[in-house]
Amino acid sequence: MAKYDQECNREFSALQKKVDKYFLDVTVSCPYYLPYPATFYQGLFGPLSDRMMELFLAAGYRRNGNSLYAMHCRNCNACVPIRLHPKLFKPNRNQKRIWRRNKDVDISIALIRPTAEKLELCEDFLSRRYPHEGNTAEAYYSGFFLNKITSTFEIRYRVEGKLIGNGIVDIGSNWLNAVYFFFDESEAGRSPGIFNILTMINFCLNKGIDYLYLGYNIDQISSMNYKTRFHPHFLYDNTRWVEHN
Repeated sequence: MAKYDQECNREFSALQKKVDKYFLDVTVSCPYYLPYPATFYQGLFGPLSDRMMELFLAAGYRRNGNSLYAMHCRNCNACVPIRLHPKLFKPNRNQKRIWRRNKDVDISIALIRPTAEKLELCEDFLSRRYPHEGNTAEAYYSGFFLNKITSTFEIRYRVEGKLIGNGIVDIGSNWLNAVYFFFDESEAGRSPGIFNILTMINFCLNKGIDYLYLGYNIDQISSMNYKTRFHPHFLYDNTRWVEHN
């Protein structure tokens, strides 16, 4: 295990003893339509220090609004946290093609802010991908994206002024956390999900950020497992990050 992860494990073990009392299990239908109940082990927090957020991410936790959570599903272990080390990343031929294909995309970064344009794009994306009851763009922004825990920004992708994608990203001094990405389905030929990750990798390299957290890899779901096409990647196995080339 790398020295960095050893230090994180040691610090998180001490932190966990203090905050474990604030967590509880919440069981719902699987948001990814897998045939098992999903149990979120989650706690509600106020503002966290950069290091505390880093420790939770390094321990496989995710953020949803002002909550941090890990999956405690009884009959399923499909959701596996995935992390990239941007300085080690080697793009493959297809990823290089996707980067060139999107050279006409105007990329901007700004503080997260819901607008009618973004809400409309997000609403359309959710209705096509995850048409659960209550899954609305306004609910995603107010209850998922916006938060008081950490610093969050948006990566906006435009072509000739038209918004074709929007990424929600948490940021710390040495880590980036990809929270969510939604895009115009008519632009699927651009492989926007892959381009978004390539953009975040490039951002990390420019800012000297060592760790990029991509959420969960789910082998059974194509919209989630494409993250493993980035090499090397690291998957969280209980208490350690295992490298996959």
